[in-house]
This record gives sequence, structure tokens and C-alpha cells, in this order.
Amino acid sequence: MSELFDEVDEEVRREQLKKLWERYSIFIVAGALLIIAAVGGWRGYQYFEAKKAAEAGAAFEAAADLSEQNKHTEAEAAFTKLVATAPYGYRVLARLRAAAEVAFRDPQAAAKLYDDIAADRSVGAPEQDLARIRAAGLLLDTTSYPTMRQRLESATAPDATYRHTARELLALSAWRANDTAAARQWLEMIANDGETPASLRSRAEALQALLPPVAKS
Repeated sequence: MSELFDEVDEEVRREQLKKLWERYSIFIVAGALLIIAAVGGWRGYQYFEAKKAAEAGAAFEAAADLSEQNKHTEAEAAFTKLVATAPYGYRVLARLRAAAEVAFRDPQAAAKLYDDIAADRSVGAPEQDLARIRAAGLLLDTTSYPTMRQRLESATAPDATYRHTARELLALSAWRANDTAAARQWLEMIANDGETPASLRSRAEALQALLPPVAKS
């Protein structure tokens, strides 16, 4: 008797499933197709993004080779093209390298390009600081110490990526302006930072030796 009931239950279940399939099969099939399409689209997106990155990487290396061959005009054009066409990461690097190429023919124009990068909030903080420092390096001989300090002071913070170079530039600028107190301030900051690179520390010590001795009270 129990086997009979089991057969009846099984038949009922099959009939219920049949009715559910007839009612909802179009939605089930459509959902499955959407999932397949979404996965395929994502895979396709990943493929094309990887392809674009590989192409941008090859183009970036080719532009860098032009620069190493002192073909700065061609390198500038190649990096500028990458700025317009490359994925985000390569685009930022290409902007920095394009500005470096411009510096060979027009330091003031290159400094402006670096300033544009430093002011771009879509660019990461380390890249912004690097742009500030490169612009300041180009303008060191022609810019007053107060202006240099305004440009670079934010990049001298203890956690700033390029703080060592920023401090050195400010020490040099203060020394050129005969602001001994300011030069000594930055040189002491360099000396007291345990992570200061050895080569930069040596340069700072050499500059420190050029400063007049501290007046005794």
C-alpha cells in the first residue's frame, strides 16, 4: 500500500513540476541566458582591457626607447599620443614622461604641464607630489624661496613619498636666497629622518658645511 502512495506522490510531483515549467520556463531560460551573456561580457571586457594594457605597455616602452636615443621630439609625440589613448595607469605615466620630454626644449612649458598634473584630483597623491617636485626642480633657478616653499611644503610631510627630494630642493632654494635659518631647518629635517637616502644625506652634509656657523649667544 505504501508503494502505491509513493507512486501517486511521485506522479503528483511530476505533474506539479510540469505545470511550473510550463508557467515559468521562459523566465528560467531567459535568466540563464542573461547569466551566460553577463559572464561572456565580463570575460570579453577583461580580454579587451588586457589587450589594451599590453598594447599601451609596448607603446610606452617604444616611446621610452626614443627618449634614450635622444629623440626627444619623437618621444614627446609618442607619450602625448598615449595620454589620449592609453588606459588610466599608463595615461598618468605618459603625462609625466611627456612633460619630461618637453623640458628638453622648454622648461617653463614643462613646469606648467607638471603643475597641471599636480592639480589634477584624479591623479594619485604620490604622482601629484612627483609632479610638484619635478616642476620645482625646473624652476629652482628662477623662483623665489617663498614660492618654492608654497609649492613643496605639503610634499615634505613625514609620510610623503618624495619628502627627501622636496626637502633638499627647499634647502637649496633657501641657501640660494641667503636664508640661512630656513636652509638649516630643512637640512636638519633631512639629517633627522632615518629613511633619508645615503646619497642625499651626503649632499645635505656638504651644503651644511657651506652655511655660516650658528652665532653663539
